[in-house]
Amino acid sequence: MRFARFRRAKAPASAARPRLSRDAYVLGVIAFFVMVGFGVVIPVLPVYARSFGVGYIEVGAIISAFALMRFVASPFVGRMIDWGGERTILTIGIGIVAVSSGLVGIAQDYPQLLLLRGAGGVGSAMFSVSAMTLLLGAAPSLRARSIGFYQGGFLIGGMAGPALGGLLATISLTAPFFFYAGTLAVAGLVGFVMLSPRVREHTDAAGGTVPRVPFATVVRDTRFRAACLANFSQGWTSFGVRGALIPLLVVEVLREPTVYTGIAFAFAAVAQTLALAPAARFVDSIGRRPAIIGAFAVAAATILAVPFSPNIWVLTALLCLYGVAAAFMGTAPAAAVGDASGPGGGRPVAVFSMFADLGAIIGPLVAGLLADTVSYPVAFAVGAGLLLATSLYATRMPGGVPAHTDYGQ
Repeated sequence: MRFARFRRAKAPASAARPRLSRDAYVLGVIAFFVMVGFGVVIPVLPVYARSFGVGYIEVGAIISAFALMRFVASPFVGRMIDWGGERTILTIGIGIVAVSSGLVGIAQDYPQLLLLRGAGGVGSAMFSVSAMTLLLGAAPSLRARSIGFYQGGFLIGGMAGPALGGLLATISLTAPFFFYAGTLAVAGLVGFVMLSPRVREHTDAAGGTVPRVPFATVVRDTRFRAACLANFSQGWTSFGVRGALIPLLVVEVLREPTVYTGIAFAFAAVAQTLALAPAARFVDSIGRRPAIIGAFAVAAATILAVPFSPNIWVLTALLCLYGVAAAFMGTAPAAAVGDASGPGGGRPVAVFSMFADLGAIIGPLVAGLLADTVSYPVAFAVGAGLLLATSLYATRMPGGVPAHTDYGQ
């Protein structure tokens, strides 16, 4: 045909669009099983702790112990990964959480319960740092999409878990902990069998070795600093403001039943899940800097407006908007860590994770104190201030998408 000359030439095999690695898909499946079990336990854990005859402070300590031990263990996980590799440390970490969760179901007293939850935090740090290190070792052009798929597994599992937890709790208060141990056993087995073995050197597309960036160099990188501030502000706001105060706001200010909190959070989780794929594409194609600047600014404005919601419908809409921003907030900072540290950066990932845990430990205490002594709006404003500070600091980051050559493992 005379128009044949205008037919687009077939792209060479080397120019084929890159795809997510097998490890990214496997980690998404693992995240789903982990979060289904975690979601089953969370609604039951405070009630179970109270069954030992303790007060509300001791119940809070059970939740804080998990985050505290994650924070304490994280600095050592990077060295563990250097010693045993991501797959080994991830599998051991999941195993620790599985065993400790099963033992929680047969705990004889409160001190045993507290120690076992703390042990679970250690295992959780080993799992999460290893998983993120593997994800950031993916091709730079797909970092955000790999992280987005992984987080999608967490979100979907998190939506399914609480409903299952309510059903299992009708059997007994201990049944959810045995179920959690079972889902973790499945996750650990999937990881051990299907994840790639330890690779000590990463190579680029031409077969050359990609050198590991020294940690001192990573710490001086504006991208890494912005990512750590982002993780701290998210830990503070998500756990200290969103998680701790919004349930009280619904009941005590809006005068709505507790079930409305779960419905509002469910809608927000759906909004975040739907936004993950486009957010990840934006972060990979447009850049980390505009994603962090825009998303954290939107999140700051949203969380500042929450305590002034006139009704549950406006509050739900604001939480959905926050969920959309959170899709960018969860992918862009982690991708920036990978840009700064390169492949095999277990220690930078551990430090990055610690900032979220630190925010999760301090945030609930300060937010609760401010709500008690000043007002709800002030407690929310502090969280909004941290989010806005992250947005402003991110203006110092380099723009565009990192000009790295994709490397394989």
